[in-house]
Amino acid sequence: MHTELKAEAAATEEELPEILMRIVTELHDVAYLIERIEPQLLELGGPKVLESPDSIKIMQGLDLAVQKTRGLAEFIDTITGTIPNGWLVDVTTALSLVKLADMQKALGQGLRHGHSQPIGKASGDFDFF
Repeated sequence: MHTELKAEAAATEEELPEILMRIVTELHDVAYLIERIEPQLLELGGPKVLESPDSIKIMQGLDLAVQKTRGLAEFIDTITGTIPNGWLVDVTTALSLVKLADMQKALGQGLRHGHSQPIGKASGDFDFF
């Protein structure tokens, strides 16, 4: 019985570098989604939106969020290259805390790197939650 429990635990463990690279992909997705907001705000607000100091602060905040997200992705990507592939971690609990189903799948075991956010959705598409 002890052997069965050990085999079950091993099935939920994954190599840390693989998990971290999936996180890097998700961070790049977040940066891309934030970047898409800025031109939409300019389009909705028109040219006068840039005359408001509060609007400028919001635009700068969006830019900072993109830079920080990309910086975190690059940091994790860089340190991941130094982690031995044999390092295993159990992601079961962490995955159960992720509320977005697409992101949970993207971060979950066995999926290749890719975007969890359906970037190519047609205008007007949305998901109920």
